[in-house]
This record gives sequence, C-alpha cells and structure tokens, in this order.
Amino acid sequence: MEFRDLIAEKVTALRPSGIRKFFDLLETMEGGISLGVGEPDFQTPWHIRDAGVYSLEKGFTKYTPNAGMMALRREISAYMRRRFGLDYDPDGQIIVTVGGSEGIDLSLRMLLEPGDEVIIPTPSFVCYGPLTVMAGGTPVYVETRQEDDFKLTPELLAGALTPKTKALILPYPCNPTGGIMERADLEAVAEILKDREIAVISDEIYAELSYGGKHCSPASIPGLKERTIVVNGFSKAFAMTGWRLGYLCAPRDAIAQMVKIHQFGIMSAPTVSQYAAIEAMKNGDRDIEAMRREYDHRRRFLVRGLREAGLDCYEPRGAFYVFPCIRSTGLSSDEFCERFLMSEKVAAIPGSAFGPGGEGFVRMCYAASMDDLTEALVRLKRFLKTL
Repeated sequence: MEFRDLIAEKVTALRPSGIRKFFDLLETMEGGISLGVGEPDFQTPWHIRDAGVYSLEKGFTKYTPNAGMMALRREISAYMRRRFGLDYDPDGQIIVTVGGSEGIDLSLRMLLEPGDEVIIPTPSFVCYGPLTVMAGGTPVYVETRQEDDFKLTPELLAGALTPKTKALILPYPCNPTGGIMERADLEAVAEILKDREIAVISDEIYAELSYGGKHCSPASIPGLKERTIVVNGFSKAFAMTGWRLGYLCAPRDAIAQMVKIHQFGIMSAPTVSQYAAIEAMKNGDRDIEAMRREYDHRRRFLVRGLREAGLDCYEPRGAFYVFPCIRSTGLSSDEFCERFLMSEKVAAIPGSAFGPGGEGFVRMCYAASMDDLTEALVRLKRFLKTL
C-alpha cells in the first residue's frame, strides 16, 4: 500500500503557498534582503512581552475558556468600540482564536455546505481559496483592477453572484495590493446584498494600518453588520506574529457555532498569549500609532523609489505592501522574482501567487528597515538595467 493513495484528493490538489518559496531560498544566501514575508520588523513592545513573562512567572499556564479569557474579551470589546465605533458583547459575540487564519477557517467551516460558493476578490491573501475548498465550498475569484484601486466594485460583485453564493470575503486593507474599501464602497456592497442571504467575512487584520483616513469596517454599515464576521488579530498592529492570537466579532448565532468547532479542534488559544494581549488592548494604542507613522514613512519612500526606477506603482492606502507592475520588463512575475533573487539577493513575491489579476505585478513588503529598503532599491535599479 502507498499512503498517498489514502490522502484526500482535495488536499493533494492544493498548491503550496507561493510566498514561502522565495523566503526559503533567501535563507540560504548571505547578504540577502527580504521584502517577501509580511512580518513586522518591530519587536513586540516590551510592556506586552512583560505581561506574557509575568503570566508564566505566576504559573498561569492552564487552559482558558474555549472562547478565550473573559478579561481579554472585555478588552477586545472596549478596543473595537474605541478604535472603530463597533459594539460587541464580550459574552457571546467575541471568540479568541489561534491567529486570524483560524478565524477565517472557523468562519468558512461554520457557513459552508458542499457546493456553496464563496466570492473572493483577488489579488488577495493566499489562504482564502484553499480554506474554502477544505470547508467543502467552491471559490469564485473576482479579479479586481488597478484602475479601480483594486476595490471590489458593485459591477464586479453583481456579476459574480449566483443562487449558490453563500459568503463574500472582503480582504481590506488588502494583502498584497494595499487597496482599501471606503464607506461609500461598502454602502454599494450593502445595497447589492440587501435582499440576499449571504454572509460577509471581513478580514481586518490590517485595519490599524490605514493611511490618509480611518479604517471603515463593513460591520459599521447598515445592512451589513448583522451578516458580517469581523476577523482581526494582534500580529500586524502589535508586532505579535509569533504569539499566534486573533479574534472574531460576529452575531451571537455565528459565535455559538464557531465556539463548538474551535472547542473540538483547538480547545483554547495559548494562555500566555492571551495575558500579553490583554496588555496590548489596554495600553497599546501608542505603539500602534508609532508603528503606523513609521510604516507610512517607508510606504512613501518605497513608492517614490519604485517610480524613480521606472516601475508603475499604485500608491497603497493600507497594510504594509507595495504592488508594482513589472509588465514593462517583459518578464512574468515569477521570472522577475527568481531573477531578482538570484542576481541581487532580494526576495519579493510574484503577484501570480495571489490569484487572478496578480500576474504582471510583484509584492514587496515595507515592514523592513529603512537601511534594507534603501539598499533594495539600489539593487533593483541595478537589476532593471540588465533587462
């Protein structure tokens, strides 16, 4: 017997993430610069780390309630009200998860029956389609366009709806494009969905990294809140990627069912991370503002440098990525990234890794030091001269 014959076909059919490949290659090189993996270069602020350390010193290492510590859920509720004007009851409308990715997985597994369709605007983060397939659903990719600022327009959404549509994922601020959806854009979505039984999964992990205006959540739009699951977490805003902690805010009926799935699959999120997260929610607003100011500086620096190098680059308004167009080089996005990595030891990610609409672009992450960004631009200009 060959074990591969026992593996589910839907799993073997999944393609590995196109992000890690270039990061792994860079690890074998000396003097490399990574603009690939989307991870803050900041350390978790010390007062947050200290709260985690203190919890270990006090021996707080037991399981927590399945939905997360009530103290943390209260702080999340206060944070959502303070930062985004959203009201969620900590007792029944919030669940703490193992990162935002588990929150997306829970949402899809709670919603989908075999054959249900999920609308996914692309280019977007690599997990949405595979998690939809694993939950028994069918991804319906909708290609957004640079000329529309990579927004999901009403026309694109209306054209993707079918009687099988069960959910819409709104990945804004968007990884990899940096695109956002403003209030008027979301009101147009609400108008299209108003007479349909369709859930909205709003991935807001980059909500705090919005430039030129405050993030607007679909849950703040009349006609959307009652159908919206807000996915968020601590990794990007608080530089806590390795703590693996996220949360969901949603209607009570949704949370009750997702707690069951979480209970059987995870039990509870890491206890030490929850204690650290309480401190982040209570006293982390200044950290958010300081990191966002620095990201904004890097954002403007990198966009300007890419344009000076001769690449057409959309100005991102959220997250910490730029998504320059490389069609002028005559290379595919995969060829561009491989040659750039091998010749100049700089890792970027092919736009094709992020679904339809991504070919012809590359993603570069500016959650890197100014020294690295400056040197990367020097190497990029040198590389472009060889083409």
